[in-house]
Amino acid sequence: MNSIPPVVLLAFFVFSLSGCGQDLSLDPPPDSEQMTVTVKVPEELEAETLEVMYRSPICKRITHGSSGQRIELEGYHGVNVQLQREGQSDLYTANLPMDGGGACQWHLSNIMFGVAYANPTRFGENVSYGAGGGVVVMLDRNRPSRSSGLPIKVNGDLVVKKDYYPWLKESFIGRYRKRISLAGEGDIYLMYQALQARNIYFEPVLHSDFMVTSEGTKVHKVGDFIKFTYPDGSVAADGKYRPDFRKLQALRLATEKQK
Repeated sequence: MNSIPPVVLLAFFVFSLSGCGQDLSLDPPPDSEQMTVTVKVPEELEAETLEVMYRSPICKRITHGSSGQRIELEGYHGVNVQLQREGQSDLYTANLPMDGGGACQWHLSNIMFGVAYANPTRFGENVSYGAGGGVVVMLDRNRPSRSSGLPIKVNGDLVVKKDYYPWLKESFIGRYRKRISLAGEGDIYLMYQALQARNIYFEPVLHSDFMVTSEGTKVHKVGDFIKFTYPDGSVAADGKYRPDFRKLQALRLATEKQK
């Protein structure tokens, strides 16, 4: 993957707000601190695009409440950045200015990134990528757009190393879909708050030999649940909508212990 040159990156930040004639472009000062994001990408996966959010306490975003009252919120603007591969290694990195500068005095607020299957069709002709393998990092106290629950708070730099399993999912209601996802700890995104971080390192560990499959219900019927088939052949249909991560971990560890 090719990294977006700095000049191009700055161009993405030129936008306008309704009723605002200010210069809203990003203009990082030369001495701005840098946030370094590094992702170690397993062979079967690829690094997804970084979704980077900057916020401004000066260039306000105006909205209205249920009674029509005027509400001022911090202005925000997002940009997509591709990680750059380090030589022929499995490491992909990007450097982002903490201080976005400009008339709006932009500051780096949050980053969303992750990994996905590079070639979903290896699991079947019409298989597409589903979800999973994502990370959200809050660098201030503002909630990201894709967030649920409370973040894990971290002091200093952030290092995330997590296990993932291939999850081949068939859905029937609405329209037929077959997707390959990454089953891991938590939901689609792991969320962290790292207010002092200047380095973020993410290492997803993919256990390709321990696939879980699921078959969705074909009609809406009380008591009819998604059926999961685990690597040992056991089947569960207990009302869960995601695979049992602890069971996958236990199966893998038991197998590795026997070797």
